[in-house]
Amino acid sequence: MAHNILLIGGHGKVAQLLTPLLLARSWNVLSMIRSADQKNTIESLKQGQPGKLDVLVSSVEDVQSEADAQKIIEQVKPDWVIWTAGAGGRGGAPRTMAIDRDAAVSFTKASIHTPSVKKFLTVSYISSRRNKPSWWSGEDWDSALKVNNEVLPTYFQAKVAADEVLTVLSKERFDAEAKKGVPENERFHGISLRPGALTSAKAGGVKMGKITCRGSVSRETVAQAIAAVLETDGARGWIDMLDGDDDVGAAVKKVVKDGVDSVEDEDFEGMKERAAKL
Repeated sequence: MAHNILLIGGHGKVAQLLTPLLLARSWNVLSMIRSADQKNTIESLKQGQPGKLDVLVSSVEDVQSEADAQKIIEQVKPDWVIWTAGAGGRGGAPRTMAIDRDAAVSFTKASIHTPSVKKFLTVSYISSRRNKPSWWSGEDWDSALKVNNEVLPTYFQAKVAADEVLTVLSKERFDAEAKKGVPENERFHGISLRPGALTSAKAGGVKMGKITCRGSVSRETVAQAIAAVLETDGARGWIDMLDGDDDVGAAVKKVVKDGVDSVEDEDFEGMKERAAKL
């Protein structure tokens, strides 16, 4: 099936590696970019692939509400949405919150509230969580706390808020569709893909699921993982990943088959309360 994908943050490094992988699967991609001078770079990614590639010049900084995001969803008419946008540390704390939290939450809500959108995948990061998971060591948790509280405090607050909104609202829609008798593979699937520190190394193997948070992962591997997650029926929830020895596609299938969701040990009721305020 030729899916129509809205790729938000299309000029980013991971998104540029991802775009040809999506097109190679005969999926159609609408790459949303910040400025017109990025357009030629994006259009060069098609490289004879069977999927259709279009470009939308529209800055995520202009998306300040669910209604703003909804206008873009209605224009593009995707059935899958991928969020890879981010402030990238530029513009200080206000810009990080405006993009990584507010615009991300706006697109998350608009996507989940649009019945024709069936999947929303956000690229988060492995330490974006409030509670220590049972499979992490004390050293793992100390490392995560240092990143979240000292190194990237504003980024953490933005990303974890967006992750929680996705988690809460996607579960609500998934459960509501289940009550209506919608088959599981046709229900909405919300996915938070959570890589470790990103590198420019060549793509390799991975480890996924309930793993340590200490480590890195190639951007090429992350791009491969996004494509693999999207094409794997049943993939949803939080998927942690680092460089490792497992084949990407096989690792995704195992996580899905085993029902592994790294959101485990988070406080879902607390999530609901916080998400309701955004």
